Amino acid sequence: MQVLVPIPTTWDFLLILSASFLFFFSPALSNPRIEEAGLQCVSTTANLSLSMIPNFGTIMRSIQDQVTNQQWGSASITQLPPVLYGLAQCHRDLNQSDCLLCYAESRTKLPRCIPRVGRLYLDGCFLRFDIYNFFNESVDPKHDNFTCGSQAATNSTARLFGERVGKVLANVTGTAIANKGYAVAGEDGTAGNLGVYALAQCWTTVSESGCRDCLEDAAAKVKGCVPRTEGRAMNAGCFLRYSNQKFYSVPIDGGSSNRSIIIVSTSIAAAVSSLVIIGVFIGYRKLAKRRQARRNASRLPGFMSKSKLNFKYETLEKATNFFDDSRKLGQGGAGSVYKGILPSGKVIAVKRLVFNTRQWVDDFFNEVNLINGIQHKNLVRLLGCSIEGPESLLVYEYVPNRSLDQILFTDNAIHILNWHERLHIIKGTAEGLAYLHTGYGLKIIHRDIKTSNILLDEKMTAKIADFGLVRCVAPDRSHLTTGIAGTLGYMAPEYLVRGQLTEKADVYSFGVLVLEILTGRKNSVFAEGLGSVLQSVWRDYKSRNLHESMDPALGEDFPDMEVANVLQIGLLCTQASAELRPSMPEVVEMLNNKHCVVPDPKQPPFLSASVLSSDNSTRSSSTGVTNRLSEISFAYTARSSVQESPQSNSQITDVSGPR
Repeated sequence: MQVLVPIPTTWDFLLILSASFLFFFSPALSNPRIEEAGLQCVSTTANLSLSMIPNFGTIMRSIQDQVTNQQWGSASITQLPPVLYGLAQCHRDLNQSDCLLCYAESRTKLPRCIPRVGRLYLDGCFLRFDIYNFFNESVDPKHDNFTCGSQAATNSTARLFGERVGKVLANVTGTAIANKGYAVAGEDGTAGNLGVYALAQCWTTVSESGCRDCLEDAAAKVKGCVPRTEGRAMNAGCFLRYSNQKFYSVPIDGGSSNRSIIIVSTSIAAAVSSLVIIGVFIGYRKLAKRRQARRNASRLPGFMSKSKLNFKYETLEKATNFFDDSRKLGQGGAGSVYKGILPSGKVIAVKRLVFNTRQWVDDFFNEVNLINGIQHKNLVRLLGCSIEGPESLLVYEYVPNRSLDQILFTDNAIHILNWHERLHIIKGTAEGLAYLHTGYGLKIIHRDIKTSNILLDEKMTAKIADFGLVRCVAPDRSHLTTGIAGTLGYMAPEYLVRGQLTEKADVYSFGVLVLEILTGRKNSVFAEGLGSVLQSVWRDYKSRNLHESMDPALGEDFPDMEVANVLQIGLLCTQASAELRPSMPEVVEMLNNKHCVVPDPKQPPFLSASVLSSDNSTRSSSTGVTNRLSEISFAYTARSSVQESPQSNSQITDVSGPR
């Protein structure tokens, strides 16, 4: 992000001169201390799932606003399940900008715990979320932890070092208890003796007595690290660290120190020449740029700043009116989508992503850079992204007619899709997928084809959206994955059960989509009565009564033979065996060529999900999740139709979503 430095006015001069003193006499830059001290992801008795992501994102945004103003924050959601509580706290020696950097780093790391709860200790700040009100919790014997450094004092200095550690810890804990939960203390090293420095920080929500209990417990733990030169205690209500290196910052007192600087600055200002003023201004600008470079260095890949795909975070914030709810277009598992208007007047769609780990940011931008070149009438064009702010953003072209699910599955919908519109949408989706699989030079597997990812433009033309889950795959190579990305009801059985990923997984999802469009029913693994859409259409197919599968909203206004043909193509795409499913180019040919003979399909797999909670049935799992198939029972009712793929022994490669 470019730093704009205005030309100083007379009143600005003192501030500029003060900044120059910091530059010339204190060249060391501040340190946000984003090194990870400890991360704990904890399973709970509650039946948590990826449905917690929207609530998690809401809490993190609320906390961020508070941290910006006061360097700590807490938030909770108790009305909409799942109930969540969150807390963040910077150590009080950090300045405001370093506090925000530390929070941003913790915000990118903690989502690794989802769908479990977690707490993260960085050396400069703390972030936690849980399903109960832990704000006043001081000691948690089950999960409190401490770590010791790898280096130790020499035998000749170990005894004295241990004594000094005990003295400094007693000093820092006692002072912190009397000083609203924060203190630093230290003894400089002497000839032959190591220095000892310590920091104690209780969370603002913890009571005075709770802070005392927490720090006394923490001090007892880290004393056990001696003669190691580093020790950290990470309790529910506090953080305590000692080291032989001075790691903390000592804030400048805001009273007499500032007045002294102003007096000195004023005296110098009366004496210096215009040449010195220019030199001071250059120094100030240099300091600003150095600080900003430091701030961005850990977050923004070097090539990104020069890329045409880069959008400034501040620009997208303003374009969406700071992500105002009135601009919200939709909510998915991976994040929320907002309508934005750029300064040029161009309308865009901005996806605010939940996941933002540093490793993922690099991979993510490479992916954006690759698929940005994809242009097809049935694909939503990706315009770029922003990864320089506290969260990653995707920028898409704006498609005005909402997503297919909002039209197809909405009660009392204003617009009822007629037969020709439905067929047009099916053909467009098929052509878009065929292009992803074979038309771009690389085989690109979407992995999350469903009605909410099919957008409709002014002419009701289908555009496939949400490339946050795509992966580029070498030709003729299948994959096994340790994680699943997709949505129950749309995922192919070989992908869901064995983790095997090929383009045929997209073909299966497309088949489900076709059946949903024509029946007007959402495929659910928890369906009651008639069963899932696959079951009911298969039953009508076997009884030669496919006419009964059609959406009642269409009345009788559709051609029976053409409808039966398209429904049969949908069943063909959802066969249990991936080998028996057609490729997407073959599907396009069958849809467009009336003389093409559609083969007879074999029975699709039916999912038995009785062990899953019905509460989860309406929620999307469209992001990387842990493969816990031992908790799900799948039955192939037509086992004879299931064939093992000859590629099942291919190299295992993790192609799961963001971790």
